[in-house]
Amino acid sequence: MNSELKIAVGTDAFPPTTDGISNVAQNYASLINKEHGKAVIVTPKNPNQQDANYDYEIFRYKSWWFPSKEGYSFGWPFGDKLSYEIINRGFDVLHSHCPLATSYYFRLVNRKLRIPTVLTYHTKYEYDFDRRVPIKPARDFAYRFLLNNINAADEVWVTSAGTADSLRKIGYNGDFIVMPNGCDMKKTIIDPKTTAEIKASYGIPQNVPLFIYAGRMIWYKNIKIILDACKMMKNAGRDFRLIMLGFGADENKIKRYYQRLGIADKIINTGKMLNREKMQQHYAAADLLIFPSTFDTNGLVVREAASCATPSLLVKDSCAAEGVTDGINGFLCEESAESIFGKLCEIANKRQLIETVGLGAQKDIYISWNEAVSRAYSRYQIVADDFYTKGKDKMPYRF
Repeated sequence: MNSELKIAVGTDAFPPTTDGISNVAQNYASLINKEHGKAVIVTPKNPNQQDANYDYEIFRYKSWWFPSKEGYSFGWPFGDKLSYEIINRGFDVLHSHCPLATSYYFRLVNRKLRIPTVLTYHTKYEYDFDRRVPIKPARDFAYRFLLNNINAADEVWVTSAGTADSLRKIGYNGDFIVMPNGCDMKKTIIDPKTTAEIKASYGIPQNVPLFIYAGRMIWYKNIKIILDACKMMKNAGRDFRLIMLGFGADENKIKRYYQRLGIADKIINTGKMLNREKMQQHYAAADLLIFPSTFDTNGLVVREAASCATPSLLVKDSCAAEGVTDGINGFLCEESAESIFGKLCEIANKRQLIETVGLGAQKDIYISWNEAVSRAYSRYQIVADDFYTKGKDKMPYRF
């Protein structure tokens, strides 16, 4: 196998759609092309796409698009022509970052020509299926479709060891490799003048504890217990501010909820923020990232905060908390508003402790995308060599 590989980086989400997997796909494509081999993004069409902005090829296949806040388009990968368009590009490995439409597209390709296929399982899809598919026969079909797409891969990757629990819940019993995501924000200590300007722009007093939540505005990220803890802080007479950075399907409901709690004066809602430098400055301005999600399988925001030595408050034993030791390189709590409140009261005014733990996070938790993609690319070579050594290209394809 040639050491310079050509990789199809498959993703159901790519700009203008912005989410964690979209971010992952962009970093894989960019760094493979710059430092390793050749990568092409394979993703559904989007009426607002601006693919000329990227210095690598983006192959778009047919989709259905419905106007929504999050801007997702739904891939429609059917048709012989589509399959042969991928086959004729001479890919060495197909790597899907989503076990839905694009993974099924790669299955259609493999029915005509076997190409080594990797699938990274990033998200606990049972949350979305159970919430959004209320009819049991439809939900059962969705789970079968998901499981077949996962089983069809020649190798399955997960971004944290805890993600395996989700795989087992949906019926996957095979092997997997832990391949963590990286962070595109460089390790740095932001100038205090810059962080002071961020605070001043929102009217935040310099001596008031500042917390931040970053991510999609969706209830199942445990945002309610953050807000309930903030209500407890206010009731206890503890001053603070919380920056909520992001957007999502439940954004308006979340705003109404914290207004009803009477803590709107403590919340700064930034909405969508695409400027990565500005986003890192917001992390640096905060004393602490509060991220109690038990949904996320890796928690990119935890590493983003760590890039500028801002520690995170995480739920003990969650995937996002893997590698975190309480009081050393992060802070841990139970999955409740009371526990978050207790931890905030314990540490909010201990600036020296927060600074020390933040430096520990930067040292222990942070991983760059260069390192993450280098690991992945080395594994591609093993997957491809194993594929042909074991004669998988000659075996009947069952999917």
